Amino acid sequence: MKHYLKKLEETVQERWNQKALCDYEGESFTYADLAKNIEMFQLFLNEAKITKRNKIAICARNSARWAMAFWAVNVNGCVAVPLLADFHPNSVSTLTHHSDSVLLFIDDDIWAKLHPEQMPALKAAINVKDSRLLWHRDEKVAKAWKNREKLFARRYPHGLSPKQVSYPTDNSDKLAIINYTSGTTGNPKGVMLTYGAISDTDEFSNTHFPNRPGETIVSMLPMAHMYGLAIEFIHPNVDGVTVYFLGKTPSPTTLLKAMKQVKPYMVVTVPLVMEKVYDKSIKPALEKKRWVDSMPYAKKLIYKIVRKKLLSAFGGRVRCFIMGGAPLKPEVEQCFKKIRLPFTVGYGMTEACPLLGWEWWTDFVPGSCGKPVHDIRIDSDDPKNIAGEIQARGENITVGYYKNPEANAVAFTDDGWFRTGDLGTMDDERNIFIRGRIKSMILNSSGQNIYPEEVESVLSGCPYVIESLVVDRNGKLVALVYAEIPDDISEESKKDIPEQIRVAANKALPAYSKINKVELMASPFEKTPKMSIKRYLYK
Repeated sequence: MKHYLKKLEETVQERWNQKALCDYEGESFTYADLAKNIEMFQLFLNEAKITKRNKIAICARNSARWAMAFWAVNVNGCVAVPLLADFHPNSVSTLTHHSDSVLLFIDDDIWAKLHPEQMPALKAAINVKDSRLLWHRDEKVAKAWKNREKLFARRYPHGLSPKQVSYPTDNSDKLAIINYTSGTTGNPKGVMLTYGAISDTDEFSNTHFPNRPGETIVSMLPMAHMYGLAIEFIHPNVDGVTVYFLGKTPSPTTLLKAMKQVKPYMVVTVPLVMEKVYDKSIKPALEKKRWVDSMPYAKKLIYKIVRKKLLSAFGGRVRCFIMGGAPLKPEVEQCFKKIRLPFTVGYGMTEACPLLGWEWWTDFVPGSCGKPVHDIRIDSDDPKNIAGEIQARGENITVGYYKNPEANAVAFTDDGWFRTGDLGTMDDERNIFIRGRIKSMILNSSGQNIYPEEVESVLSGCPYVIESLVVDRNGKLVALVYAEIPDDISEESKKDIPEQIRVAANKALPAYSKINKVELMASPFEKTPKMSIKRYLYK
C-alpha cells in the first residue's frame, strides 16, 4: 500500500505549477504554493517549539485556505482536529479544549464568539481567511508566526524547488486526525484515525473509483467530516486533481453553475441533493412522456435523453455519483437504475475513515449499500435473513476515541471487531442491507423487532411525503411526516392527507409494523451535517 503523503510528494514535484486548491470564483493555489506553505509551517513549528503529535484544530467554512491549513498540519506530523463551523461556540471551545489543541485555525467571526479562558492549552488563534494572528497566549508562538516568511526566505534564499520536497511516510501507525462525531458538551467522542487508515482509504478509492491528474472535482460537503475530507479532498488532491471549494451550502442554481464550469469527474453528495434533482427535473420530464410507456424502444430512447441531459447539467464528465449518509428513496433509486445513471449508495462512518461498503454502479444492487470494503460480519445466527449488528475490522478502522475510556470499552468486541451500532443483513453475494440503528429499533408488544428506517422507506413512496420519522408512543407507531401539499387543494381535503398517507403506507407494511397515526410537521426535520435526521429531538 502506497502512503498517501508519498503520492502527494510526487504530485507536488511533477505538477508544480498546476492549480491544486481553488475557491469557486475566488482565489487559487498551485502545488508550488502548497509546498511553500507546508515548509513555512514546519519552520514556524520549529521556531515556536511546537513538536510533532501536538493537536491543532481547524474550525472554519470550507475553502482553499482551509485545505492549505490541513495539509500544513498533516504533512508536518501534528494531529489535525477538524471542527464543524456550524457547531455552537460553546461546543467549539469544549472540543478545542478536550482535544488539547495548542493552535486553532478559525474564521474571525467564529473566534469573536469564543472565550480563550475556556481553552487553557491554546497558545494562539489564526484567521484562516488571511493568516492573521487573532489572539495569542504565548509570545514565542506569536513571534514565530509573524516571522515565518523571513524564516522561509533565510532557509531558501533562491526559493523552494520541486526536488527539495520530501514528506514523511514512516508514520502509518501514528495518529493523524481526531474527528468529533458531534458538537457535544457532554462526553465528547473524538474518533482517532491514523495515517495508515487514510492511506488505506486512498488505496481503496484508487482501486475502485480512480481519478486522473489534471481532472477536477467540486467540494461541497463539510470537510470537518470524514466523508468530505477523505473522498472529496484528500483522495483526489494527492493524485493531482484540482479541488474547487464552494464554501457555504450552495443553492441548486449555484451548484449546477459550478458543476457546468468546473466539469468534475465525480460528484460526492448526500441522497437529499439527488432526490431534489429528481423531483425538480427528472420526474417532471418523465411524466410528460408517459405516452411512451407501452413502447419499449421509445421508452429506452427517452431514458437515454434524460440521462444525457442530467450528466450534461453536471458538466458532462461525471463518471460516478457517490451518495452516502442516508438511504436513497426507493422511487428515486429505481428511476436512476432505469436511466442508467452512474450512481452508487455507499456505507460508511467516521470510525471507518469513512468507508465500510461500496460497489461500482454497474454492479450495485438497489436497496443495498454495496459490498464490504474490508472484513464485515453480521452478528446474527442467520445473517442473510435475520438482522444483526454490523461489525467491521480493517486498516481503516479507528484505534479508539480520544480520552474516552467509557466509549472505548464498548466500541470493540472481545475478538477485536468494531461495533458499528447498525443493524443489517448480508446476502450470498455479500451485498450489505442496512435495516436500522440498534438504538432506534422498536420492540413491539408481541416481541417483534421493528426498524423505523424500513417503515420510513415505505412512507417515502407515499403521496405528498418529503421526509418522515417513525416513533413509538405508548406501544403505537406514529409517523411524523413533513409533506409537500399543493396550494390548489382545499382546506377540507388537506385535513384528510394524514389519513391518506397512513392508509397508503399500511397497504405495503406487515401487520406488526402498521402505522397507528400520521402527524404532519410544519417544517423540515433538523439534521446533522451529514443530513441525517436528529432522531433524539423527536418523540
